[in-house]
Amino acid sequence: MNTHTDTLHIRVLLGGYGDALIHGYYNEYRSATGLSLKQGLFAWHDASFYGTDLEIRQLEGLELVLLPAEMVIPFFGELKVLRHIEWVWDDRTSRLIKAASVLARCIENGNYVPSLAAFRSGKLQWTWDEEALAPEERDVVESYGLTTDTFAEDREESREDEDMEFIAGLRAAFSAAIFHTHYGSEAAASDLRREFPLLFAKNRPVEEGIDVKDWLVAIGWKADNAPFRPALQLLEPDEEENAWRLRLVLQDKRDPSALAPVRLNEEGEAFGSWPSAWSANVRQRSASWLERLRSSLPAEQLGMNRELFAQPLDDESAWRFLTGDSQRLLEAGWQVLLPAWWEAARRKKPRLRAKVGEGEGSRAGGSLFGLDSLIDFDWRIAIGDVDLSEAEFAELVARNARLVRFRGQWIQLDPALLAQIRRAMTSVGQGKGLSFQDVLQLHLLGGQDQGTDLDGENNSEQDADQAERIRLEVELNEHLVKLIAQLNQQADQPKLAVPAGLRAELRAYQQEGYAWLSFLRQFGLGACLADDMGLGKTVQLIAYLLRIQETAKDSPPSLIVCPTSVLGNWQKEISRFAPPLKVMLHYGSKRLGGEAFLEEAMQADVVLTSYATCSLDQETLQSLTWTSISLDEAQNIKNAQTRQSTVVRSLPARHRIALTGTPIENRLAELWSLYDFINPGYLGNSREFNNRFAAAIEKDKDEQTTTDLQKLIKPFMLRRKKKDPAIQLDLPDKNEMKTYVHLTAEQGALYEQTVNELMEKMQKLEGIERKGAILAALTQLKQLCDHPNLLTKEQLPEIAEGKPLDAETLISRSSKLERLLDMVKELREEGDRCLIFTQYIGMGEMLKLVLGHELQEPVLYLNGSTSKVARDRMIEQFQSGKDAIQGLPPSETPPSVFILSLKAGGVGLNLTAANHVFHFDRWWNPAVENQATDRAYRMGQTRDVQVHKFISLGTLEERIDEMLESKQQLSDNVISSSEGWITELSTDELKDLFTLRRDIVG
Repeated sequence: MNTHTDTLHIRVLLGGYGDALIHGYYNEYRSATGLSLKQGLFAWHDASFYGTDLEIRQLEGLELVLLPAEMVIPFFGELKVLRHIEWVWDDRTSRLIKAASVLARCIENGNYVPSLAAFRSGKLQWTWDEEALAPEERDVVESYGLTTDTFAEDREESREDEDMEFIAGLRAAFSAAIFHTHYGSEAAASDLRREFPLLFAKNRPVEEGIDVKDWLVAIGWKADNAPFRPALQLLEPDEEENAWRLRLVLQDKRDPSALAPVRLNEEGEAFGSWPSAWSANVRQRSASWLERLRSSLPAEQLGMNRELFAQPLDDESAWRFLTGDSQRLLEAGWQVLLPAWWEAARRKKPRLRAKVGEGEGSRAGGSLFGLDSLIDFDWRIAIGDVDLSEAEFAELVARNARLVRFRGQWIQLDPALLAQIRRAMTSVGQGKGLSFQDVLQLHLLGGQDQGTDLDGENNSEQDADQAERIRLEVELNEHLVKLIAQLNQQADQPKLAVPAGLRAELRAYQQEGYAWLSFLRQFGLGACLADDMGLGKTVQLIAYLLRIQETAKDSPPSLIVCPTSVLGNWQKEISRFAPPLKVMLHYGSKRLGGEAFLEEAMQADVVLTSYATCSLDQETLQSLTWTSISLDEAQNIKNAQTRQSTVVRSLPARHRIALTGTPIENRLAELWSLYDFINPGYLGNSREFNNRFAAAIEKDKDEQTTTDLQKLIKPFMLRRKKKDPAIQLDLPDKNEMKTYVHLTAEQGALYEQTVNELMEKMQKLEGIERKGAILAALTQLKQLCDHPNLLTKEQLPEIAEGKPLDAETLISRSSKLERLLDMVKELREEGDRCLIFTQYIGMGEMLKLVLGHELQEPVLYLNGSTSKVARDRMIEQFQSGKDAIQGLPPSETPPSVFILSLKAGGVGLNLTAANHVFHFDRWWNPAVENQATDRAYRMGQTRDVQVHKFISLGTLEERIDEMLESKQQLSDNVISSSEGWITELSTDELKDLFTLRRDIVG
């Protein structure tokens, strides 16, 4: 009795990638729709969510269901279908079902292997493990012409194209199912890569003639059940025969030291003496050994003259085997036995060592004085454990051999490395020689090769791959070992008595700083004294100058170059602390020149001049070789390209000192400029420094390069901070606070207008014009946060002209100005005094006018146009009143407010009469602000210092402040950032930075 409700004929087309297109039709050739086919054939197939996930394709008006490759074998292998339908399979589909039933069990049981045929073409695919199939299963797959990896060529040629496509599709479907079932997760795929790395090696050679089984053993997929492993052994020359030999041996797996030599003839037949139990395996495999060796080794190394390896190897062939062929054999799965000494010799690259003469460094000011002093040395070349003199090295090279026995040891002489050694020796020996700078840098960096060619030539990438760069090492004598240790450890440096002429009691750290300067002078090594502001760099340098006067009576004078604003301070400090020093001021319109200058300078101990005067009088100042040149506020030469910096660095001197509290403000190029002054050439030229350090540190944040630079600069920079426990300043506290203010309505409207105008320009401008527009808008927005008058440029009324000052209106237009006035009035009532810093001349003038009017007292204002005489008078006036008696008439009351422009008053001044510091507008760099704060927070300050930083809410001032809070300081970490980043922002990023945040403004 027929219980079927319908009959459905099925035809399957397998694609080359293993996916299947399934077509169905009912009796009378009525095609089944894709939907009915999915609902009928896949009703029990949960992997495709019962057919709903399968795609329907159109082909020549028919609807076909696409079954993905990974589902083909599992689906047809299990084949659960609806029983009320009669299923009729065409011939090819029937074959697929029979083969799939066998292959599905292979997938489930893990009986699969990588495909050698696919591997040869650079792919990873899977095929069934024929050895794991039962005899009846093997009959099934072989009946369709399927073998493990490929089928015989005669069968292949006899098959029709459709049959070929079917078989290729079945293979691809099996491989896809393996990937999906066993390696579908990232963890499983990662395990495969870790356990069988040879499956993923690129450009991996596979020997011609190797069979599938040997290949699976070679890659580690299958275990080799033979009791031995074939190996190639290289025998070094003995005393009787000076020739290298290769031989094929069988290595006992249980006892690797047991080797049985094997000879092969041209047919691959093996001869030799080995345990009888091995014979069957040897006969079975020896033919493939010969084929594999022929595909891996050059003919001259095979030496096939009726017998494998019958001919000895010359030096060149032995070298090639050690350095290249042996590695290829290892990659192809061979065991390779090399001489025991080779691995150690291969790893130990030749080293070039300069042994410094015993007398070098023993006489200060004699044979060693300055970084460019030449060092006397002898060459030593170390190859492995053998140490050669220059003559012995030349003798070995003359043998023109790559492998040489010397003093009972084998030495490898790589031609590429030998050429580097010869070039290096020639370059150093015939050129300028080794300088103390070369020796010092090598030892500071631990003998590392930092990429500088000793021979002045650039090695190609190919050379670098073939041979490691030669390192130059220096063997120091006792004197230089001690000197370099002292440079690295200040505690090891000799202690010096304070000069008798010094009228000051030096703190412990100040005495160490003075001794450090004097120690470096002894060896002609420049110094950067980078103590925090207020720690007394001035008195340390004065002590150093006094020592020169006391120990070098007939030496030329010392030169001090400083900002104009602190010339008077230096005059007073030297007069106060070192009365014996004769000081000459070289400044102003009446300064001397020519012979008159030389005559008076030679009568002085110290010549004082400004950076600006230095630029004007270059020839005059170059006419003397100064016993020392010291730069105060040395950050003034941070831009190496300016004339001021170039002139200062060109002045001749026996010793150079830089004084600065901020050795780096924004960029590493500033550090290079300082060091090029104190020790010219020590960090290379500007381009070399940028290539070697700046780019790697600033852009890539390279930690090793940062560490290397720190090691190089450390011996010549002394940096102490107020917070260091060893300093013990006992300074009062410094309390920093931020004062947030809102913009007025006028400020807010102008701010938004400026931002909108900038955003419109950003749509049109590019390159330098775009950057210029951004920087201009930055200035406008910062000025707006101070006072709208800075942008509108309205004329301020002058009291002197008799016009009444509408102070109330002026104040009401700026919340900052209003808040500042309230705070100044409050501190004034408490008897406190303050410094107010601003970047803008116009703001300074407005503050002077408004505060003077509201406080009814004189207000001091110092900016870049203030003359030296006026500066000195202002400072004296402000400082001398710090102990003023209360109750004096208003005209005689010392000023309580001192306004300073940040550039003119931010450095070099001692203003400890103030105990409040206001930053009315913020600077981009916190280090610059801290310098300004330190005008009040320094030695001599007896009260707690309050620092007030004004910030306009919702503006770029607040955004920048947030960024500065998280910024690492370059001076601490030798890592850079600069304000130029703002001009590189995208238009959207600029809009985000500049746009007024109205939710905060209110």
